[in-house]
Amino acid sequence: MQDTRQAALAAPELLLAPEWTLLPDGPAQGLGVVVRDGRFADLGPLAVVAARHAHLQPVGLPQRLLMPGFVDAHHHLTQSFGKALAFGEPSEIFRRIWVPLEGSLDAHALYLSAKLAALEALRGGFTTVCDAGVRNPAGLQAIEHAAAETGIRCVLGLICHDQEALAGADRFLARRAPLLHPALAVAIPEAADDALLHATSRLAAEAGAVFQVHVNEHLASVERSLVARGLRPLQHLHAAGALGPQALLAHCTMLTPDEMLLLRDSGSAVALNPVASPWKGNAVAPSELLAALGVRLGLGTDGTRSDGFRMMDAAESNQRLAFGLASGDSVCGAGRLWLDLATRGGADATGLGTVTGQVAVGRAADFLLVDLDVPELTPSWDLRWELVRLASRAQIESVHVQGRLRLWQGWPVDWDARALLAEVREVARDRVARAPIHKVVTIS
Repeated sequence: MQDTRQAALAAPELLLAPEWTLLPDGPAQGLGVVVRDGRFADLGPLAVVAARHAHLQPVGLPQRLLMPGFVDAHHHLTQSFGKALAFGEPSEIFRRIWVPLEGSLDAHALYLSAKLAALEALRGGFTTVCDAGVRNPAGLQAIEHAAAETGIRCVLGLICHDQEALAGADRFLARRAPLLHPALAVAIPEAADDALLHATSRLAAEAGAVFQVHVNEHLASVERSLVARGLRPLQHLHAAGALGPQALLAHCTMLTPDEMLLLRDSGSAVALNPVASPWKGNAVAPSELLAALGVRLGLGTDGTRSDGFRMMDAAESNQRLAFGLASGDSVCGAGRLWLDLATRGGADATGLGTVTGQVAVGRAADFLLVDLDVPELTPSWDLRWELVRLASRAQIESVHVQGRLRLWQGWPVDWDARALLAEVREVARDRVARAPIHKVVTIS
């Protein structure tokens, strides 16, 4: 039965008949979903859709949910070798761990790191990842190669910290592949002068791409900006004319009321990172308030843990602990907010709002089939809440990107992931040993 279903899901054209389908307005039963040429081609009551596509045999999916794949709005794909090195460390680990680590990786090691990260993302239900950029020149090609091989959709940032990098940005933005979406990036506002910040952001806007930057992530970064520029990081971007609908600002955990209004009025998007806040930050973004103000929001992992369900759970839990308990807010956005930010909101924030993020005719067929026939979701009363608080990536039966079956029961269907893991173990041990990493905390 399972092998038969796997084979059926690999067909180039599909009429899927899941018990539940997660639509933008919530879960619906009894729908038929046609996938053709990598997109959702038709959607409606099963009998009606089946009559319109009589040449297709419906693939019955009892006790299964068809839902959009998660969108990771902020990732660092080339940092996967060191993800556990950051445990227990104080903030600004990029100076002591990430920069030294990435600098020690040659082209092949960067490729292995990115491919490992992409595999983790797919296993966690992410069909799209947005990489914030890599300092190593070989990193861009490595990420592009790894993403293409694993079949994950990737927004890939070119870091522009000087005029030489910006001079090549036009060529980079013109690159196109089915699952590659070029973007521009500056690591932190003070890494570039104001003219370069403005020019990079404008160039991204003109190309219909996003401009990525880490903003107001933790106290150290805010105070460093105040000392260096007399402005907080978000204020600095505003003064440089770098905000706007093209801006994708990672973290934004420490915001003044005026800065929240800047986000809203500029149309800038925020990539919230709910796992990164407790793991390596010192603040939680006021997500529910930002959503109520109309700020565009997505959820990201920051390369911490690639698990879409646990990411949503962390987002809701953080909001409850940091804000909801004190105000008596027992809802804290409910399941619907966090599901939306993890899918449709993330797609919008990363510049892919018309491409992916929802099950709708014309959108890319980036989706998951989730097994609902488990004790944790039995009985079911409110599926959206249950997906946020109770669901697990172990329930993801299959992962599809651009209509193509990429993972079946957690593993790739067309390449050897076990061989990748074996090579990563060997290469990572050597590269991490060579890197001038400075860990502050050594307690295990």
